[in-house]
Amino acid sequence: MFPEIRKWVKKIPKGKVSTYGEVAIAAGFPRGSRQAAWALKTFDPTLPWQRVVGKGGKILLRGANGVEQIQRLEAEGVTVHGTRIDMKRYGHVFKISLLAAGNVIE
Repeated sequence: MFPEIRKWVKKIPKGKVSTYGEVAIAAGFPRGSRQAAWALKTFDPTLPWQRVVGKGGKILLRGANGVEQIQRLEAEGVTVHGTRIDMKRYGHVFKISLLAAGNVIE
């Protein structure tokens, strides 16, 4: 489960964010938002962990980790208002293939 979640986090482009829930859905675990958060706890310098936020674009990390997340996002051009990010402007939409239907959700 965790490798699949990390794979989808790596697909979030610079300057965009996604929620834990959206990452979980993209990875095939529609009820796995908590597991998506746990998957990001393992240190991996190639993983853009800062691009994953809480529902509604809220920064959920506290203290130094939250400050670091905000700084990393702002360095990528994402504007953070307090602890919120405008998901309409910065939200990443995953393209998920539906094998049974042969369609792509955008």
